[in-house]
Amino acid sequence: MESRYNPAEIEEKWQKFWAEQGMDKTPEAIAKPKFYALSMFPYPSGNLHMGHVRNYTITDVIARTRRMQGYRVLHPMGWDAFGLPAENAAIKQNSHPAQWTYQNIAQMKTELKRLGLSYDWDREVATCSPDYYRWTQWIFLEFFKSGLAYQKEAAVNWDPVDQTVLANEQVDSAGRAWRSGALVEKRLLRQWFLKITDYADQLLKDLDQLDGWPDRVKVMQENWIGKSTGAQVVFTTEAGDDLPIFTTRPDTLWGATFMVLSPEHPLVEKLTTAEQAAAIQAYKTATAAETDIERTAENREKTGVWTGSHAINPVNNERIPIWIADYVLMGYGTGAIMAVPAHDQRDFEFARKFNLPIRAVVQPADQALDGATMTEAYPGDGIMVNSAALDGVAAGKAAGQSVERAIAWLESQGKGKGTSTYRLRDWLISRQRYWGVPIPVVHCPNCGIVAVPEAELPVVLPEEVDFSGKGASPLAQLESWVNVPCPTCGTPAQRETDTMDTFIDSSWYFLRYPDARNEQQLGNPAVVNDWMPVDQYVGGIEHAILHLLYSRFFTKFLRDRGFLNFDEPFKRLLTQGMVQGWTYMNPNKSGNAQWIPSALVDPKDPKDPETGEPLVGSFKTMSKSKYNGVSPDDVINKYGADTARMFILFKAPPEKDLEWDEADVEGQSRFLNRVWRLVTDFAEQGSNVEKGAIADLTKPEKETALRHPQRHSTNHRRFGR
Repeated sequence: MESRYNPAEIEEKWQKFWAEQGMDKTPEAIAKPKFYALSMFPYPSGNLHMGHVRNYTITDVIARTRRMQGYRVLHPMGWDAFGLPAENAAIKQNSHPAQWTYQNIAQMKTELKRLGLSYDWDREVATCSPDYYRWTQWIFLEFFKSGLAYQKEAAVNWDPVDQTVLANEQVDSAGRAWRSGALVEKRLLRQWFLKITDYADQLLKDLDQLDGWPDRVKVMQENWIGKSTGAQVVFTTEAGDDLPIFTTRPDTLWGATFMVLSPEHPLVEKLTTAEQAAAIQAYKTATAAETDIERTAENREKTGVWTGSHAINPVNNERIPIWIADYVLMGYGTGAIMAVPAHDQRDFEFARKFNLPIRAVVQPADQALDGATMTEAYPGDGIMVNSAALDGVAAGKAAGQSVERAIAWLESQGKGKGTSTYRLRDWLISRQRYWGVPIPVVHCPNCGIVAVPEAELPVVLPEEVDFSGKGASPLAQLESWVNVPCPTCGTPAQRETDTMDTFIDSSWYFLRYPDARNEQQLGNPAVVNDWMPVDQYVGGIEHAILHLLYSRFFTKFLRDRGFLNFDEPFKRLLTQGMVQGWTYMNPNKSGNAQWIPSALVDPKDPKDPETGEPLVGSFKTMSKSKYNGVSPDDVINKYGADTARMFILFKAPPEKDLEWDEADVEGQSRFLNRVWRLVTDFAEQGSNVEKGAIADLTKPEKETALRHPQRHSTNHRRFGR
């Protein structure tokens, strides 16, 4: 690819940017402290909402303050532009996702400019642009070269009518497909993963560096990573297959009276006897329609089926039955557990239902437990019993107690080893849809999986595709795009037709802004490392785990590849509260029907316009589905951008929820008009120089602001900098 990167042109743009900041690019200027202020960039859904306004206004005030304090400030904006809504819109409207996306970007950019936010638009990025996703593909290849991008089978949502894979967002709460209405099934499909688990320890340990983050966000990440210490023990089937399990309580191995596998476990088919085959298959089909949340609900009645096979408990050589049950998930641990019903409530309920043995191995100090008469599991500590070498040892995880002693015994006998495991699983990044970043590899019958050469990046999305929503993904159906020669040997091969999870795009976008027009690199490392890390990041608490965790992962990986010289991407994090609007609800209705538009309700006597039933009013987070949203354009047209921004800033502390009240908005408008009068009165009473200088700035604006409030939105340009 011929490069259009022009260092002289880039240098000229940098000079222009510095000049706009009131600085020059001299050593003295560069020596000034930098400040990188960043809001989480939006998905271009078509219109801004007041939640956007709050996020961006907070960050804008921070950026403007730092400029006035003499910092050189980076304050950019872009678009998280790939994603399923655009593809769904293309299916419904017989259009192209790019058309829908870029129209929305243009609309939202216009609205952002009306708010007068001090963005450097020369650095604007859109993740759906080939100039951007070229570098997303480059990062993927770095993962691939490092052995951290790999394929394995994983469960997907399958629509049996449209014969297509569905994203989670395309499955409703009843487990039905968004288009066909069919009950969705789970199927195994070969998919791409990033090995984030290799960084689990670092991601956990380095939370201690994040002094500028809210404690609750760090706790949420710590719980998501979910480090557990215990032992890995291998049970064997009677046929000789290994069934490894991880347990945090290896001291209770002597109390294991059966095993439970996830219905998706790869050995289920092999372990199922002919007599149990029909029951096992029926159970697997039923489980495939359940969500993980449903399967692991605490109060849910336990279900399961015996495979017909047995395993050997390695600590006592006892023969125990192997069951499958939906409360064991393949995505956690090994997909197999040893069941100790005397000391785990889920296992206890399962054992009672299916008449399985219960053996107590931990005895409380003041009570002798008998599995036959127990009414619930005993999860507490006490003294070990019925446990061979551990009998009489104090039960617990403290030094010298049963857990430590059990691990030592297992290792001395060659039956297991102490280890740690994580709730965090490797990141599944495959998506069987069109509107995303193509995964830049080719599948060759001779060479296997081959990376697309960097010189051939980006692998561009083809434009002529079919958006029927049925069958294989649109890319997989386009043979002219799929069929290519192998980059290594020239043999006819096929492109990868999966695209990447959109969280990939947002996991590095903050690294692109410092050198956003660089066509030779993701960014000049000197420039990127000069501006990074982000000094103040502002966004919603809903991104506390996935987006922020993935961004930390990408940063650490690119550091290890020699591109970055820092450990964490965001020094300080502010999770702003939600903007809430007054909302009417009919408690006798369900779903979206329960929300009633305010325009149809008499606030003095709120009743459902259809049924006449009384309505309940309360503040709820603004959303289209609740009919309680307020358009920023409406506020700006009526009161001006300054009023909208002032209300957002002064109504509530940034981290707290904000209740929208038009009376308060009007109060801010009156306050700003008093400011105008104060300034103009001063101009009229001051010296000629003062009068002329101030009048030039204010008088035309005062006249138009009072008569035409929508033009008041330009006032910030005169006073904001």
